[in-house]
Amino acid sequence: MTTRFKKHRKKRGHVSAGHGRIGKHRKHPGGRGNAGGLHHHRILFDKYHPGYFGKVGMRHFHKLRNKFYCPVVNIDKLWSLVPQETKVKASKDNVPLIDVTQFGYFKVLGKGVLPQDQPVVVKAKLVSKIAEKKIKETGGAVVLGRGIDVLMKRIEGGAGGS
Repeated sequence: MTTRFKKHRKKRGHVSAGHGRIGKHRKHPGGRGNAGGLHHHRILFDKYHPGYFGKVGMRHFHKLRNKFYCPVVNIDKLWSLVPQETKVKASKDNVPLIDVTQFGYFKVLGKGVLPQDQPVVVKAKLVSKIAEKKIKETGGAVVLGRGIDVLMKRIEGGAGGS
């Protein structure tokens, strides 16, 4: 901004330039930044930032996040993972298999509903109780982990157990 438009031009000739004679415009009268959160600015911190100070929970040293990697998908999104041609062929006899691990999900959660008249077989590493209940209510099944390999062998090799 050019000098002639600055507010200071209007303040010329007025001694304190709008900052008052008594308080004076000093550098950092309350301290810099978040200074005084436990002392002279305590009311503000307690009012607008409750829980800012202190600790909560337990520490986990050298946390390797790979162990906790578990992307989730809800059952209301399961049917959208099925390809269109499979949806067209699907019926009570021709049940589609949805392997959520192929889409990058590990766990199936129970939000939403599945199509009532269409059973599905869901393969996942983990499934919540509510999701399993809803899948079975539609006449479908849940296969955990590598169990699908055994199931497929049974289907291909006939009714004999492995």
